[in-house]
Amino acid sequence: MPGRDREFAATPQTVKRHWAILRNGHRSAAQPKARREGVRRSPFVVRQVGILGCGSHLPERLLTNVELERMVETSDDWIVARTGMKERHLAAAGEATSDLATAAGRRALANAGLAPEDVDLVVVATTTPDHYCSPSTAAIVQHKLGLTRAGAFDVNAACTSFVTALSAAHAMVAAGTVRNALVIGAEKLSTVVDYTDRETCVLFGDGAGAFVLGTDAAQGELLDHLLGADGSGAELIQVPAGGSASPARADTVTASRHFIQLRGRQVFRFAVAKMAEVVEELLVRHGASLDDLDLLIPHQANLRIIEAAAERLRLPMERVFVNVERTGNTSAASVPLALDEAMQTGRLKKGALVCLVAFGGGLTWGGSLLRW
Repeated sequence: MPGRDREFAATPQTVKRHWAILRNGHRSAAQPKARREGVRRSPFVVRQVGILGCGSHLPERLLTNVELERMVETSDDWIVARTGMKERHLAAAGEATSDLATAAGRRALANAGLAPEDVDLVVVATTTPDHYCSPSTAAIVQHKLGLTRAGAFDVNAACTSFVTALSAAHAMVAAGTVRNALVIGAEKLSTVVDYTDRETCVLFGDGAGAFVLGTDAAQGELLDHLLGADGSGAELIQVPAGGSASPARADTVTASRHFIQLRGRQVFRFAVAKMAEVVEELLVRHGASLDDLDLLIPHQANLRIIEAAAERLRLPMERVFVNVERTGNTSAASVPLALDEAMQTGRLKKGALVCLVAFGGGLTWGGSLLRW
């Protein structure tokens, strides 16, 4: 059809007009009011969606820099100088990703004041599922929480997984496909970390964070999301073996190919540039500037990356939330863990403009804009 292939220019004006059309249907504003009221509304109406509740969970076991000094050739000073990290949490041998996710999800549901029958969807964002192929971790969490009415699926976009899952769940609640959705970021990264490799073993921790989304929220209105990927950089952050491209064999285990590998310098440059780009684009799309941004909650990958991205944006660190020194890099769990802590510690004020931003393997990147 004519005009069907036209490019959509995401200016503040076109974004507002686009959302107005989705909310109200494609009726002309020139129609008489009485006639508009008499016409049946389009079945697809975008609903305002916010965060009904948050929750998080960190395992009891702490792995400090002092302990790492006894495991590999490193030092507390070296780790802090290069990462900003002082400790990270590790799940117990019998704990699975679904256990961490269930604990965070249970707290989020209690915070939201919802009963199990009120939840229609469970989305678990993770790179470390309970099972390689089946079942999904989300299905296991759904069962553990007794959410018998809810559908369930996993999302894997590496450290961008939670923002990706949040955008998908937001769309489904906004469209009326589901009423309330439980979105969880959870990781047991200790299962894919080589604790003889000093470059990577200092970085990662385990944990989970969760949001409950719904249309009756008094806080955390979701405004927009932005997602991106570049598969040409897939080898920069990867677990080389264990999938269909390189199935698990004795030689892949011997060669330690089932552990996280990353190229730090290239990842640093990519992360700083993309996080700044995502924040700027989301603000421009909503007619806002960095002066309007009250709080940036970035993926807690590394303090140096966070500081460099803030410097690139010329955003003072006072408006950036950081907890990486106590959690390490928890991949898909880091953004919801940080937001939950920001809420618990009073960093989120009513009406505040908040941006979530992440990057990860794939390569992937993404962000979400919220009005608290």
